[in-house]
Amino acid sequence: MEIIKKTTLLLMLIFTFQTIGAQQTNRQAAFSKSYEFEKSNNYSAAIKELNKVYDAGDYFVNIRLGWLYYLAKNHTESIKYYEKAISLKPYAIEAKFGSIKPLSAIESWEKVKNQYLLILKIDPQNMLASYWLGVIYYNRKDYTGALKLFEKIVNLHPLDYDSVIMLAWTKLNLGKSNEAKVLFDHALTLRPNNSSALEGMKLIK
Repeated sequence: MEIIKKTTLLLMLIFTFQTIGAQQTNRQAAFSKSYEFEKSNNYSAAIKELNKVYDAGDYFVNIRLGWLYYLAKNHTESIKYYEKAISLKPYAIEAKFGSIKPLSAIESWEKVKNQYLLILKIDPQNMLASYWLGVIYYNRKDYTGALKLFEKIVNLHPLDYDSVIMLAWTKLNLGKSNEAKVLFDHALTLRPNNSSALEGMKLIK
């Protein structure tokens, strides 16, 4: 009787592993086909391939569908799948960055801002999130908020032109002309004859 139980258990384990292996093979094939369809801009076909193996608990499938729906300009669906991916791995930042693309496309700027804040809560030194959140604050004329972010980036990356020029304009808008001049000079060293830096210098003179 004991031998029969052990044999039955072994057969069940073998069947389970075979099933898992087959599912994994199907999943890999679906992803491979989706990449090929994406290369030819056939996003609907790429999406269809992934839907064949869709699992609501699969982070990779959800984030991939979020990207493909974004490329297909179906921003509502794109956001939905990115949000599913975010819920599955709340401490991963890639799905948060991904969701920013369709959110920006529909100009949902408050939600974009919130995603950057969430990213920075997880990764305080993230340069990309700091820069674009700073741009949002700058465009809203929240120069004090922008200043903190651009200063942080420039302290870490003094040769990053984009952050230097944004910090220069932020300082100028805050009435800190002398500090802005130094930064515009630095920007011109990084990019000689840059129009934005030259414009800033004219305003100070």
